[in-house]
Amino acid sequence: MANILVVDDEMGIRELLSEILGDEGHAITLAENAQQAREARAAGAPDLVLLDIWMPDTDGVTLLKEWQRDGLLTMPVIMMSGHATIDTAVEATRIGALNFLEKPIALQKLLKAVQQGLTRAQEVARAPMAPPRPVAAAAVPVSDNGAGAASVAAAPMFAQAPQQMANGSRLVHAISQGEGTGYTLSFDLPLREARDAFERMYFEHHLGREGGSMTRVAEKTGLERTHLYRKLKQLGVEPGKLAKKGV
Repeated sequence: MANILVVDDEMGIRELLSEILGDEGHAITLAENAQQAREARAAGAPDLVLLDIWMPDTDGVTLLKEWQRDGLLTMPVIMMSGHATIDTAVEATRIGALNFLEKPIALQKLLKAVQQGLTRAQEVARAPMAPPRPVAAAAVPVSDNGAGAASVAAAPMFAQAPQQMANGSRLVHAISQGEGTGYTLSFDLPLREARDAFERMYFEHHLGREGGSMTRVAEKTGLERTHLYRKLKQLGVEPGKLAKKGV
C-alpha cells in the first residue's frame, strides 16, 4: 500500500482517482487546489503525487517549481491535464515530473504510470544504503554547453567528494553501479545547464546500454515513449547514432 496525494480542482476527477487507486489498496489524500496540496506535503512526503496542471489558484507547474526550489520534490510526481501543450509537458519534465497523463486518463495508463512512479520511489529510497564505489576509469569532462557529454551512470549513482580545481571551480565524479565508467560534472555550471548535461549523459548511457532500443530505455527510465522522444529531441540526443557507436 502506498500513500498517494491527488491534486485536482475537479471533484469528479478526484473522486474517480480516489476510487480507482483505493481499490488497488492505496491510501489516498485529496487536495482541490495548490494550497491544500502544500499543506498535505508539509504534513509529510507522500509516496506519489498526481498533480493537475490547470488549477484556479496556482497551476501545477508553478507548484512543482515551488517544491523543487524548496527541496520538497522528494517524491515522484505525475502531471495531469486535458489542455496542456507539449511545451508545458516538457517544462514539467525538466523541473522534475516523472510522467504526464492526458485527460481523460485511460485506466491502464493510470495504473501503469502509478506503478512506475512507486517503483522509482522505492529505487531512490534504497540508493543511499549502497556504499560508495571508487571511480574506476578516467572521468569524461563536460563543457559548459554540455557538448561531448558521455553516457551517464545508471541509478543508483555514487559521488566522491567534490574535487577543487586550480581555478577555484569544483568537479563532482560519479560512476555507474557495477560498471567502470566515470563521469565528471562541474558544480560551477548554472543549474539548468548542469541538469541538461546530467540528463544528456543519463539518456546516452541507457541508449548505448540498450542498443538504442527506445522501448527498453523507456522501461528503464520510467518514461512513456512519447515523452522519451520529446526529451531526447530537446537534449539533442540522437538514439540512432548512439546505437551504431555502441556508447
